[in-house]
Amino acid sequence: MSHVNPAAAPHWEKGDTSRIPFQVYTDPAIYQRELERIFYGRHWSYVGLDCEVPNPGDFKRTQIGERSVLMVRTKSGEVQVLENVCAHRGVQFIRERAGNRKLFVCPYHQWSYDLEGKLLGVPFRRGVSRDGVVQGGMPADFDMAEHGLNRLRVARRNGVVFATFDADTEDFEAYVGPTILDYFDRVFDGRELTLLGYSRQRIPGNWKLMQENIKDPYHPGLLHTWFVTFGLWRADNKSELKMDEHFRHAAMISTRGNAGAVNDITKGVSSFRDKMKLNDDRFLDVVHEPWWGEPTAVMTTLFPSVIIQQQVNSVSTRQIIPVDTGVFDFVWTHFGFADDSPEMHRRRLRQANLFGPAGFVSADDGEVIELSQRGFEQKPWHRAVVELGGRGCENTDHMVTETLIRGMYDYWRKVME
Repeated sequence: MSHVNPAAAPHWEKGDTSRIPFQVYTDPAIYQRELERIFYGRHWSYVGLDCEVPNPGDFKRTQIGERSVLMVRTKSGEVQVLENVCAHRGVQFIRERAGNRKLFVCPYHQWSYDLEGKLLGVPFRRGVSRDGVVQGGMPADFDMAEHGLNRLRVARRNGVVFATFDADTEDFEAYVGPTILDYFDRVFDGRELTLLGYSRQRIPGNWKLMQENIKDPYHPGLLHTWFVTFGLWRADNKSELKMDEHFRHAAMISTRGNAGAVNDITKGVSSFRDKMKLNDDRFLDVVHEPWWGEPTAVMTTLFPSVIIQQQVNSVSTRQIIPVDTGVFDFVWTHFGFADDSPEMHRRRLRQANLFGPAGFVSADDGEVIELSQRGFEQKPWHRAVVELGGRGCENTDHMVTETLIRGMYDYWRKVME
């Protein structure tokens, strides 16, 4: 039988979060504690979009941490989140990613549940009659009401569904906080959403590395040829970095600058290609939408499980699902709005090619996260340096800082240590 030893407390070299111990990415005991305290504790996790389950009986199977859950549209039109574990013998009774059911039936012993998780039927509950004698059956005090599916607490806001295993978790709006909630509502403003499609990938890295990646404005103008060359995200763009009061959630806000400009920002940057042109320039067919305001891109991270992406006309959620200490699944849900014109619908689909596992931009992120994890595992006693912009955790009006990463670990330490 395997056993995970209790995690030794990581050593934070400077006392603050400006140097991150590699141990937080590699220690199985720390990972198990994260599952219990973060994913199964008093945090809201992303589950999906209302538009993924439009009709009564529609369901989507997903995960919170390593636990399988179902987002279900009930007969009354509500959305519930049920744990995908039969109350009888613990079977994960749904294997499809999505579908429609009038009720849920476990394949093992055919216990059946309604769409709200209430136990409806137990085969041979009252035994079997043989020669006038009843044999077997459940005890007389067996109470059907005590054996429903575990139903999670749910928060729905403007078409987005979150859930938590802990009923005492603070309300969703308080959890996100007013600053970041404004950026959430900027994308999800109450308009009806339209599902465009999914991308999925498994990345061999610790789950926190994807939260870090989208709290890191330092790398986009250095790693991503597309961003720095075509001006979508560069260090010289007008920008802001904002956090909630606990530093767990963040928004990176940027306004597109000049494409192709050679200046002090691009000089010597190996990923910059001033002569690079597109064979199909429709990928840069950017149309300003009124709801944007001034920013052309806002990347919002809600700790621990989702990124809300608006990069010009492409909008999506990116769900982080831990698999193991050094592995996570990454699920992209691309969407639009019901009032989009056919041209905007096609534009969103085209620009989605920047993202996803093979995206012109995002393929780079998956690769560097894998390479980071390899380095952490090679030297688990070492530490990462995140001192760009100082050692504190503060909002800024520029990108030349790692403040959002330091902020996330400030919160992480309070929860974990």
